[in-house]
Amino acid sequence: MMDIIQSESRGSANHGWLKAKHTFSFAEYYDPERVQFGNLRVINEDRIAPGQGFGTHPHRDMEIVTYVIAGAIEHKDSMGNGTIITAGEVQRMTAGTGVLHSEFNHSSEEELHLLQIWILPEKNGLEPGYEQQHFDRENKLNQLRLVGSRDGRDGSMTIHQDVSLYASVLEAGIELAHDLGQDRRAFVQVIKGDLKVNGRMLAAGDGARIENNDRIEFSAVTEAEFLLFDMG
Repeated sequence: MMDIIQSESRGSANHGWLKAKHTFSFAEYYDPERVQFGNLRVINEDRIAPGQGFGTHPHRDMEIVTYVIAGAIEHKDSMGNGTIITAGEVQRMTAGTGVLHSEFNHSSEEELHLLQIWILPEKNGLEPGYEQQHFDRENKLNQLRLVGSRDGRDGSMTIHQDVSLYASVLEAGIELAHDLGQDRRAFVQVIKGDLKVNGRMLAAGDGARIENNDRIEFSAVTEAEFLLFDMG
């Protein structure tokens, strides 16, 4: 079974400096059919104006993954991290027992475009933690590049949950397949381009919930960038 969440059906918010699209219920947007999918709780596509951002605020008991599409984030947190996260980089923050952090568009001229993803952890009360890694276009080109996993295998970041997160950039005409293990589900989020997933068309911003499928087949109609969550 595959259920498509079309981009235009997502929740939205426009705060002037922040334009956001919510795949799942978030803040003022609530849809009882889209509260979460498995342990995947939030996928927000944010566009942040130059020099603007989120002041210091708290999180706890959540695995937070940030995928920068364009621009750069200036990040500071109560663990002592102060970093710049640029396009092609992925950040994982384990909020655990509690973290304070701030996120701002590092540029005074260019818009920041990113995905922020929240995954429910395997247990509450984890020690807060932080990772940041760069996965350039070549690492993701015409393959599924593992960027996050429960055991941090193959140079991926460690996510404290039974999830394998893949990123890919497929050139037009390229096909890929991914085999799901027994009793697993998947979510696909298209970032750019047009992509067929098990024969059905998805465009930029679209997502797909996939269950009871042993195999997922991808075919790029135009060059497409996307994420794949393989979840227990």
